[in-house]
Amino acid sequence: MNNDIIGKNIRKYRELKGYSQEYMAHELDLTQASYAKLESNSTKISVERLFMIAKLLETDVAEILELNKQTIYNQDIKENSVGHQQVQNLYQDNKDVYEKLIQAKDEQIALLKSLLKQQTMP
Repeated sequence: MNNDIIGKNIRKYRELKGYSQEYMAHELDLTQASYAKLESNSTKISVERLFMIAKLLETDVAEILELNKQTIYNQDIKENSVGHQQVQNLYQDNKDVYEKLIQAKDEQIALLKSLLKQQTMP
């Protein structure tokens, strides 16, 4: 991961929220100059501070770090499984969608049964 991305993304999300550097610095108990160094990558950011910034910006730390959760490669050559994790993630996503569709189908069947029951009752 490119460390320059963190500062750029913090700035991007701050600007999207319409926050000033002064506001961010105040909320994080920093000086404006110290906060500016975070955005310009002139200083390292702690994990704790990163989580505080993400909370303040109402975003996920993974968004700031640009982590793509779906692209995780297992590069164990012995098992010939390059890309295996990505396939598993796709399988899990499809399984989740399939289960939601089945649940919706079951709810529709129950509704139709109740409607039929009401119509057949005098």
